[in-house]
Amino acid sequence: MPDMSPADGDRLSISLFAREYPPSIYGGAGVHVAQLVPQLRKLIDVDVQCMGEPREGATAHAETYPEGANAALRVFGADLSMAAAVPPVDLIHSHTWYANLGGLLGAMLADIPHVVTAHSLEPHRPWKAEQLGGGYRLSSWAERTAFEAADAVIAVSTGMRTDTLASYRDLDPAKVHVVRNGIDTDEFAPDSGTDVVSGLGIDLERPTVVFVGRITRQKGLIHLVRAAEHLDPDTQLVLLAGAPDTPEIAQQIGDAFARLKSGRGNVIWIEQMLPRAQVRQVLSHATVFACPSVYEPLGIVNLEAMACETAVVASAVGGIPEVVVDGETGYLVPYDPTRADDPDAVDEFERGLAPKINELTRDRERAVAFGAAGRQRCIDEFSWAKIAAETVQVYRTAIERHRS
Repeated sequence: MPDMSPADGDRLSISLFAREYPPSIYGGAGVHVAQLVPQLRKLIDVDVQCMGEPREGATAHAETYPEGANAALRVFGADLSMAAAVPPVDLIHSHTWYANLGGLLGAMLADIPHVVTAHSLEPHRPWKAEQLGGGYRLSSWAERTAFEAADAVIAVSTGMRTDTLASYRDLDPAKVHVVRNGIDTDEFAPDSGTDVVSGLGIDLERPTVVFVGRITRQKGLIHLVRAAEHLDPDTQLVLLAGAPDTPEIAQQIGDAFARLKSGRGNVIWIEQMLPRAQVRQVLSHATVFACPSVYEPLGIVNLEAMACETAVVASAVGGIPEVVVDGETGYLVPYDPTRADDPDAVDEFERGLAPKINELTRDRERAVAFGAAGRQRCIDEFSWAKIAAETVQVYRTAIERHRS
């Protein structure tokens, strides 16, 4: 087969594979792709293959085949369609297990390099078996196979690189590159408006703690709801939380929230996922953003809060310590994932959240200072233009590896 790598001076072309693409975004990987693609297009030619309904700027593939099959198999059906639709490009870049198989097959078919981005790792998310059933074994297989065969792996944090190499010991460490997630500080900036927060019933006179995220075990919402029993009585807790993974976890959160509301009040639960502009205003008026995740490769949502000049109290897991600087942009609370089934360890974590949150709701001046430092950190360290340039450099490294 002829050498399809770009000659010196030619503009690089890639096909980016992802499940999510605007306007259909529900998670951090989707936010990453939505922000990365426009910046990449300033540097290289980018084709996008995604899943779901047709949309502008991408070729979409329905998750309908085989009809009625396990969700993982239907994803694989879309993967096959994506692999068959790739135009002539120099490289394929896939995001998450949903698209990894398609990227692997498409790259093999065309004999071009395959780059994967590690947004999360299936071995670190065993609770996904509750959602996918036997499909979790399929998603784990697809991820492992794609990672080990890839010409390059991009980890979104140093912690993620460590976890990737620990999970996939046959993976050559030289292939694993760190390119951190980023934040658009023009989109996420302090919003002084009050129409959204007032419409949601948020009391602007009270110190406010906000959570934003899906209702999954990964995001640790249950731990925050339990910890909230120990927050100061005048503190208001606002949960922007929807899309539960399973009916069981939805019931667990619902029961815990009902107990909290009957015991202390000052709690608001918005169960639908709000538009990003509305989330921005809620974050801007929060005293503290709380991130109780039990697993987080980086945590774009922390960057979103910091960019809105909001102090953060977060669990010290995964890549979060690479975002939140303890004692400077917020506070970190220790959590040990290896003791997730130990009630004493879980209770210790939950009891550790409340004092750190109370410290900031009682000291608004410190919370404001942390928020200002957080926004400056976003500007200095997490720009998407910088991330796109680093990503293109990984592409060129992968092309050279594939040639050799």
